[in-house]
Amino acid sequence: MNYQEAKAKLETLGQSHLLRWYDELGDMEQEALLSQIEALDPALLEVFKNYSSSGESVRGVIEPLGALTMEDIAENKEHFESAGLEAIRQGKVGAVLLAGGMGTRLGFDKPKGMFDIGVTHPLYIFECLIHNLMDVVDRAGTFVPLFIMTSEKNDEDTREFFEEQKYFGYNPEYVHFFVQDMAPAVDPSGQILLEEKGRIATSPNGNGGWFSSMVKAGYLGLLQREGIEWLNIFAVDNVLQRIADPCFIGATVLSGSESGAKVVAKADPQERVGVLCLEDGKPSIVEYYEMTDEMITRREPDGKLSYNYGVILNYLFRTDKLTEILNNSLPVHVVNKKVPYVDENGNLVKPTEPNAYKFETLVLDMIHLHESCLSYEVQRDYEFAPVKNPDGVDSVVTARELLKKNGVTI
Repeated sequence: MNYQEAKAKLETLGQSHLLRWYDELGDMEQEALLSQIEALDPALLEVFKNYSSSGESVRGVIEPLGALTMEDIAENKEHFESAGLEAIRQGKVGAVLLAGGMGTRLGFDKPKGMFDIGVTHPLYIFECLIHNLMDVVDRAGTFVPLFIMTSEKNDEDTREFFEEQKYFGYNPEYVHFFVQDMAPAVDPSGQILLEEKGRIATSPNGNGGWFSSMVKAGYLGLLQREGIEWLNIFAVDNVLQRIADPCFIGATVLSGSESGAKVVAKADPQERVGVLCLEDGKPSIVEYYEMTDEMITRREPDGKLSYNYGVILNYLFRTDKLTEILNNSLPVHVVNKKVPYVDENGNLVKPTEPNAYKFETLVLDMIHLHESCLSYEVQRDYEFAPVKNPDGVDSVVTARELLKKNGVTI
């Protein structure tokens, strides 16, 4: 896109201010800004207009959804694992690591997966996850294709780190990197912000953007050629995450469900986790802040919480259904955030309060676009050790203790 084309597009969108500093930029900065303008999606600005006038959409009728419990799984473990291992050996299963985040909350200015959680020796978050996946590789006798989603901010560091660490023993031929799509930030009037004179303020488009980003990177053809029918997506910040778990895969496939979600029983009614439920008769996730007091405390006749099963961001999706969802598009959420920006005088402003709006798609909406989802209960101490904070709840400290409990030398 050249300058005149960019100018015409921005005039149509009412965003001409993005070229205010164009003449002051160097050639490379001008080219980068024009590329950003070319990638701007006008539909997002329409989303914001609708949001401004009506706010977020209202949730449907929420009802409890039970789970395939650990007791149920234990009774059928051999059958489930056999089916799952067969699917892996036939090349029908791929894994997708969502690793676009930085370690900012941990006081670490590199990709979160590069954080060293070890005590007596280096032990990186990425290393923990690869070792967990290698357990399955050893059992199945074949590597699982692994797709790693990075972001614009951490892509180069992540790729270099994996090369330096020799992929922690994983076969690099089975590792595929791709960068998550970005979305612009707007002020309350809908004007797109600049984070620098020659750069639009953007952020990753939410954890629901992983599949569209994969497709944009050209991997849909690979999935189809290789016959990958299922994708297991998981988050970088859970060091006990069991990936491409044969038992989980087998249980989901044999259940006939279109998707699967690993869940843990809530530690207490007030635990701040999203809960798998039914919404208007279809699987969905209700966030902890959306739950009423009645929902939080409601119990079944056996005394178990009605809304008992929290998701841990470990999902199994069918690729054909994902393609269908992609074509129908996911809903876009508008989120109020603090966004540094360049003001009309060219000065960088770092707000102390939320000043702008970001656009995100969410995995929870992917779940709701499926007709069915197997709720699969796992043991918390064996599969759930999130690393979100330097200390306290869900922290480096608690994750280290859980790693040790699971026999990992830290």
